[in-house]
Amino acid sequence: MAKHQAADIRNVALIGHGAVGKTTLADLLLFKSGAVTRAGSVDDGSSLLDSDEEAKHHKHSITSTVAHFTHAGKYVNVIDTPGYPDFIGQVIGSLRAVETAITVLSATAGIEVNTRRTFNLAGDEGLGRMIVVNKCDLDNIDFERIVDSIRETFGSACVPMNVPVGLGAKFSGVVSTLEVPGTVPAEAVADPKEWNQPMMDAIVEADEALMERYLEGAQLTPEEISAALSKSVAAGTLIPVFFTSTKTGVGVAELMNAIAEYALSPAELPRKATNASGQEVTLKPDREGPLVAQVFKTRIDPFVARMSFIRIYSGTLKKDMSIHSHVAKAIKVPQVMEMQGHQHVALEDALAGDIAVVVKVEDLAVGDTITKDAGTFKMPPLKFPTPMIGLAVEPKSRADQQKISGALHKITEEDQTFTLTRESQTKEMVIHGMSELHLHMMQERVHKRDKVEMISHAPKIPYRETVAGHAEGFYRHKKQSGGSGQFAEVHIRIAPVPRGVKPEEFFTKDRFLSMREFHYDAALNSCFVDRVSGGSVPNNFIPAVEKGVKERMEKGVIAGFQVQDVSCELFFGKDHPVDSNETAFRTAGSMAFRNIFREAKPVLLEPIVTAEITVPAEKLGDITSDLNGRRGRVEGMDNAPGGFQVIRAKAPLSEMMTYARSLSSMTGGQGSFTIEFSHYDVVPPNEQQKIVAAAAHKHEEEEE
Repeated sequence: MAKHQAADIRNVALIGHGAVGKTTLADLLLFKSGAVTRAGSVDDGSSLLDSDEEAKHHKHSITSTVAHFTHAGKYVNVIDTPGYPDFIGQVIGSLRAVETAITVLSATAGIEVNTRRTFNLAGDEGLGRMIVVNKCDLDNIDFERIVDSIRETFGSACVPMNVPVGLGAKFSGVVSTLEVPGTVPAEAVADPKEWNQPMMDAIVEADEALMERYLEGAQLTPEEISAALSKSVAAGTLIPVFFTSTKTGVGVAELMNAIAEYALSPAELPRKATNASGQEVTLKPDREGPLVAQVFKTRIDPFVARMSFIRIYSGTLKKDMSIHSHVAKAIKVPQVMEMQGHQHVALEDALAGDIAVVVKVEDLAVGDTITKDAGTFKMPPLKFPTPMIGLAVEPKSRADQQKISGALHKITEEDQTFTLTRESQTKEMVIHGMSELHLHMMQERVHKRDKVEMISHAPKIPYRETVAGHAEGFYRHKKQSGGSGQFAEVHIRIAPVPRGVKPEEFFTKDRFLSMREFHYDAALNSCFVDRVSGGSVPNNFIPAVEKGVKERMEKGVIAGFQVQDVSCELFFGKDHPVDSNETAFRTAGSMAFRNIFREAKPVLLEPIVTAEITVPAEKLGDITSDLNGRRGRVEGMDNAPGGFQVIRAKAPLSEMMTYARSLSSMTGGQGSFTIEFSHYDVVPPNEQQKIVAAAAHKHEEEEE
């Protein structure tokens, strides 16, 4: 059995922007606690947490990493997370596994894009939050400016728990604002007594009885203050701020004490689940309770095989026990481990409140709820942003043709913000991620881990074709080549089908009742109608006509894109007793649709995305002007903390393919955005001419 109780566990995640020193801080926490014999370094590749080849090469984290240490009688699981927005999926999974999120920021860079985003994600998850201002040993640091910026952006609940003694090269210590010493060093950059009152106000705010006593002038005991402080962190009335230098180690010991004493235990932040009856229940971190756990990360290690990182909320997870997840069958747990960076130690069991790893179990996926009995509990799903930046990929050599799909599927299991699709329309294998950097790093991982080299290029935009008018006509297919020939004649009508209208409502009642067959494709909002009367087209050939029409709709007519929102009615035809066959009618159906489609005012449709763009307020004019140039339409704006604006807009996907690079340039790296598919809309005539001309030119080249 594990030696630590749930009340003595502290699960914390280090979050924030890139290059602020999160990984170095985690390495230092392990070293100062005695968990490791030397402090690892990101710069020389000796970090215990950045163990991946890509992380060592680029000198920044790409995946989350779990480690643990013991300090002041508390067992601390610490998860180091990537700092760049490109790898936000790793942060989202990690936050589900902890009770406390520690936002790390640089004293010189201040609050950056991912600082705000990850801080808000921790708030959305309902976690206790702390802030660490790191790199206080660097030059040109203004204490008041930093604190004012933090409180302006994240609220007045942010209160320094200590103040620096000197800054820059003179940063030599910190002074507590909670337990102010009798003698304060002259080099302290602020009077800790000035922050003692805001600190106490934030602490007692979470406890009404304690607040009444405090306001009446009662002297609170250290035990009362300590208990109330954790309660205030859980309630969000206090977000303590600490100052450190991971280079010199100043302030790290005080941070470790605060984590042990004030970070939340699993008992102080109970989680919710849904039981078999659909009712929401509160889970207690009781080792004797029913097993309820959740997978928050998957790693496919070339040496250890598949590793599922699991947070246990209730009960005990034991080696060799049978569990249930999203699959119907029971799953046997062959091995339970605890992680120390990339190192692992086998366990007999793991208890409620802890983080463990199960290996070699294929039927576990990120977000899965794990229970002992099937269907007893379900944890809330993990919500990941939709990746919209795409690249078409193909293997560099024929030898990798079979390996590329499997290698990319491994990435999709590890990273929920990375997807792989095979576009039936464009015949391309397309990977989607959060940014160009994200996709580049995943390609690099595939190359190093699976030895697969890929060629990539911008994917084709999945335009669609439709018609704006009505047309009817016929096509006669006649072919004679010695022996039996081919003959078929079909007469069809083509018309647009409005979106959001039921197919039976599209036709008048009389016409709908006169149909013999009606086949509707909901995905494409298109239909094939059999209105043949008098046997002009024999019944056995009508499916062949429909097949020919559908094949042509898939290939497209004017630019080679799939057809949607179209009705095709077959109402007449002719056959030959000898020369007619299914092939002839299939060809006639395809050619009739192609020719008559061109007469029905054909138009191209393009995918439109909804964009949510967060930018500094002073850049608002530049951003809206750029969106107008991208044929975008601003639909609303909201104020965001820290002098930022959130713009909601719709724009064509084709115009947003390179937006990440442009936004970064316009905002100096301060802007961020998300996009999601909205709908298809008509391409402007001038743009349609360009697309059709490009498609025709490509077709000519392929024929040559």
